Amino acid sequence: MNDFENNVGFEGMIGTSAVMEEVYELTRRVAKTSATVLLTGETGTGKELVARALHRLSPRATGPFVRVNCGALSESLLESELFGHVKGAFTSAVENRTGRFEAAHGGTIFLDEINSVSYKLQVKLLRVLQEHEFERVGDTKTIRVDCRVVAATNRDLLEEIEADRFREDLYYRLNVVPVYLPPLVDRREDIPPLVEFFTTSYATLNRRSLPMISKESLAALRDYSWPGNVRELQNYVERAIVLATGDVLTLDLFPPQVRGLAPVRVGRDRPRDVESLCRELVARGMTDTESSGSGVYDYVVSLAEKTLIQHVLSVCQGVQTKAAARLGINRNTLHKKIQDYGLDGVSPE
Repeated sequence: MNDFENNVGFEGMIGTSAVMEEVYELTRRVAKTSATVLLTGETGTGKELVARALHRLSPRATGPFVRVNCGALSESLLESELFGHVKGAFTSAVENRTGRFEAAHGGTIFLDEINSVSYKLQVKLLRVLQEHEFERVGDTKTIRVDCRVVAATNRDLLEEIEADRFREDLYYRLNVVPVYLPPLVDRREDIPPLVEFFTTSYATLNRRSLPMISKESLAALRDYSWPGNVRELQNYVERAIVLATGDVLTLDLFPPQVRGLAPVRVGRDRPRDVESLCRELVARGMTDTESSGSGVYDYVVSLAEKTLIQHVLSVCQGVQTKAAARLGINRNTLHKKIQDYGLDGVSPE
């Protein structure tokens, strides 16, 4: 068995870091039960892979695995998609349609981006979880189903509850067994095997000879903060394979932000951390002599504070009283910092 095979986790997942081993172990234990599972973590961390593993390792493995992206459909379309409809239920309902819950009978239904479901539909979901029954749109006949529910979210549902966007009772029905998927920045030791896996895959797909990756490139990939997680890494490796003209993936084949030549985009799921800001400033060649006052340290701290305030204000929908309470500072202090950092335009309570 080669080094690459040694770094493959279970059920096709790549990496043997300690945090991922915990995910694997919990997934194995939970899969054997019928408990509802809530997968949490940033976008691109592999929640669907875990959902599929839960299904394959369960007693329902021979049944269907049905995935629904709740964030991709409007409320009316999602209701019909989940529960089905009868002919004439609405203008375009020209025939009866089976919903995803019915299609998942005997198997598993994976509700991705569960935080996107409207309050109205959350009531119907709660009933399915509690009573295992529902009615199709436009029908009065009750349908019973037997399927396991696995849900996923890249948002903090407790914050969604506080903002009155998510039902607390539904949260507790979904959160029977929570499984947290760590961001790639917390499992940097898995980057080399992931790079090797994607390099092999895309070289084969594009009928290219398998290239080497330079030490400089690998070091840059390990140091990058990965706001888009594994999905972002996959994208960059594929791009490098396509653009490569030789047998080595050199650093110039990767985007400017990976090379430290452009600001790092902040993922919507993650406030920017001081460590990544420091790496970015160092990469851009900023030194104490190039900055004013007490130097780069003060600049980084103020930039981190500004980013944190922006994030908390966003979570609190611009309500300064709530944001101040979360930050643990006086509302007047927060208001002054908002002015100092040019963050005007938020709505005070």
